[in-house]
Amino acid sequence: MADFPSKVTTETSSPQPQQGAGRLLSSSVLQVLGLLHWALIAGAPYWLVPAYGWVMFVAVTLWILTTLLFLVLLFSVPQILSAVPWTMTVMMYNAVAALLYLTAFLTNAATVRMFKPSFVGHIGAAAFFGAVLTLLYGAGAYLSYLDWRADGGNAATTTVPT
Repeated sequence: MADFPSKVTTETSSPQPQQGAGRLLSSSVLQVLGLLHWALIAGAPYWLVPAYGWVMFVAVTLWILTTLLFLVLLFSVPQILSAVPWTMTVMMYNAVAALLYLTAFLTNAATVRMFKPSFVGHIGAAAFFGAVLTLLYGAGAYLSYLDWRADGGNAATTTVPT
């Protein structure tokens, strides 16, 4: 029994979620495409068709929130506020954003022909970018889900006392 120490000191910690350059890159791509999306809508007289108020609201609001999320990730706020389940927060944000962009895209695509021919190109391109953003936010939600599952669902890895 002389081979074993009488006391053993252990430390436990939860694994840090992986906040890498991939999330910053995907967030910056969403920022650029989101800015292009709402700029195309703003370039047409969207106030003439009441449904475009919703499309513009979704586009501008999600662009602002994505910019804020980009800044949060850029300045490593998840490492400072480790009590917040950031992986799940980003997953839920992406899922809600995908759902909102889906409704905005469908509204946009269904009402393209209500504009004068000189603005149909703007609104058609906005519908295309709305579809792309819907797919990107959906992919972001799925990838965040995979991160969340790999992180153990933000749960403790073991609950057995030793």
